[in-house]
Formats: sequence, structure tokens, C-alpha cells
Amino acid sequence: MTKNNKSVKPLVLASLISAISAPSMAAITFFDDEKIGTVSVDASFNTFYSQTSIENDITGQDRDQARVRSGFLPNWVGFNFKKELENVTIGGRSSFWVSINDSNQRITDTGIDVRQFYATLDWKWGQVLIGKDFTLFSRSNIFLDEILLGYGNVNDSLGLVDGTGVSFGNIGSGYIYPLPTSQITYRTPEFGGGFKLALGVVDPGNTSEDRNPTGRSSEESAPRFEGELTYNTKFSGGSFHAFAGFLTQSTDQENEDSIDSNGFSFGGKISVGGFSLHASGFDGQALGLLLGPGGDAGLGLNNFLVEDGDEVDSNGTLTQLAYKHGKNRFVFSYGETEVETDTVVENEGTQIAWFHAYNKNVTFVAEYSINEFSVGSATEEADTLALGAVVNF
Repeated sequence: MTKNNKSVKPLVLASLISAISAPSMAAITFFDDEKIGTVSVDASFNTFYSQTSIENDITGQDRDQARVRSGFLPNWVGFNFKKELENVTIGGRSSFWVSINDSNQRITDTGIDVRQFYATLDWKWGQVLIGKDFTLFSRSNIFLDEILLGYGNVNDSLGLVDGTGVSFGNIGSGYIYPLPTSQITYRTPEFGGGFKLALGVVDPGNTSEDRNPTGRSSEESAPRFEGELTYNTKFSGGSFHAFAGFLTQSTDQENEDSIDSNGFSFGGKISVGGFSLHASGFDGQALGLLLGPGGDAGLGLNNFLVEDGDEVDSNGTLTQLAYKHGKNRFVFSYGETEVETDTVVENEGTQIAWFHAYNKNVTFVAEYSINEFSVGSATEEADTLALGAVVNF
């Protein structure tokens, strides 16, 4: 129990800026030339006041903490490029993400994170993406999250209350983050009346504890493979979206068994009138709690991947009900993730949120969240009231 907690907190604190992202918003075109191409820019800014009350049996420290900080999403600016050629359309995107808040330990240390830096080649038979982007496993789980523009979960056990990064939303309490990674991904055109398939060859993560960059004995002799099948349809008064994804990779260790990471993600969202219901989940082995096999290993959370020589099972679910009326959207959300180590680790998040679209570019948010993080019988509960504004271009 103590070992798990000590391994999580300081390492997550150092990596919070890699927490989350969203698809680009509507872009502003500032250059459009038939011969040269089109260049556009999009941006998003948010700030939240939060008040968190913590009762912590894991550390034995209870406290109340106020913050002014980023919400679930960092702030970002993105640049988009597109040019039509005779047989192919070429495109590209680079986006830069910023957590606006510092901490008492790291003054004026606002980090800039490059989440996307890729080119696309579009033919009639599909698109090829080369570069860095969000991966495919759990991609729709997070992009369909109804509180993506909100605040979400924080707690002291994961170092999320006083960290310099963002809150974690429902990462680790419903889904695993599709950590931006270098990749070569193919996407089909739409087929079968609403289906699309994406298959990616992804830079693999070293999931062993042998992480010496010079002279390590462990190896990944094959890349990570990920894929996602999506289905979209509209009907009178509503729409339906469903998806299923997979992840598989292996790290070979000298004189030890290989570590095989395998996962399956799934879910759907149906919208009728003003109501929306979103349900999604994942299940697998050696996936970890937060950022997937490569990300959690990079945080030093190998005990969430492998324990006593065996891959650790983990799973999660997220269920959300939303209602939109006029400029207002109300959301109830519940998510949980379980990592089946000998001392079981569980993380549950519940949010009630109100989003008010002041206009097409400005949204105000009020949210109350309850995050319960437990290691065996020891539990931390963090209750947070967050009030914020989001400005998109």
C-alpha cells in the first residue's frame, strides 16, 4: 500500500503537463492562396478557480486547498496547413499546449508541450498520417467525454492538487489517456454507411524497469500496434456514435519473461433531442492506471504494469448523462478504474457540471466533483468546487 502511493505521487507531479487534450476547434483562416495553400490557426484558453477539501487516510493529512489554474484541458494554440495537389491533398498540424499555473516549488515555470506535429496525405483510398498525434486506443473514450471542457478529478495521492499541470478529468477513473506519440497511421474513407477504420504503427514504450538509455538489455523488437473502428449515423432528432479499439505491444527482458501489453477499448454515445448518454470502457493487461504502458512506465509506475512477474489486469468504465437546453448543458458523470495489483488500487470520479454557452466562443463552467482514490483499505476523498471560463477561437 505505502509503496504504491510513494511511487505515484512525485512522478505524476513531474509530468502533469502531459495530461490531456482535445480535437482542434474551428480555425480562423489567415492565409489562403490557390498555389501556395491554406494556413489557419485555432486556440483555446481556460482558467478555473477551485476549492478542494481533502480527507486522506493514505497519508493521514486532511486539508483544504484553493487554486487558480487550468482545468482538464491546457491552453493551446494550433496551426493548420493544407494544399490541394493533382492526386493528393497534403496537410499538417502543429499545436502547442500550456499549463498556466506554477507552484510554490516551481515559480514562473509554465511548461510548453507539443502534443501534435504531423503531416497528412489524403487520397481517395484514405489518409496517411506521419508524425506525433494522439494514439488510437481510448481516443474516442476521451474525446466523447462530456466534461472535456470542465475540471474533473484531483487528489493528493496522485499529486494533482498542488501540481503545476492540469487536473486529470477522468484519466485514471474511466479511461487511459491516448498519450501523444510518434506514429504512422492509416484511416479509411467512410464505408458501409458510417464506418471508418484507423490502424496505427506506434513508437513502442519500454515497460520493463531496465530503462538505461545506454546499454539496456530489454528490447521492443516490434512496434506497438493500435486500431479503432468507429461508426457514426444520424437519424430524425438525434445521432449515434459507437467505437471499438485495441492496443498490443511487447517488451522482451533478458533472463525474464516478456511483458505483453494488450487492451480493448469500447463505447458509444446516443443523442436524442436534448439528451445524450455516453458509456465507454476498457480492459486489458499491463496497461497501467493513467497514461498507458509506455507512459506509466515512464512515470516509474511499473508495479501497475507487472507484479511478481505477471502482467497486471486493469479495467475501467465511464457513464455520463447530459441534457442541453438552449445555451445550457447539464452533465452527470461517474467513472472508475481498477488496477488489480495484490493490493488493489481503485480510482472513482463523480462530477455534476453546468456549462453555459455565453456565445459561440465563450463558455462558463460550474462543476462539483468527488474523487475517491483507494489503495487496499486506505482511501482518500477529494471534493472540489470549480468555477471557470473557456474561450475558444
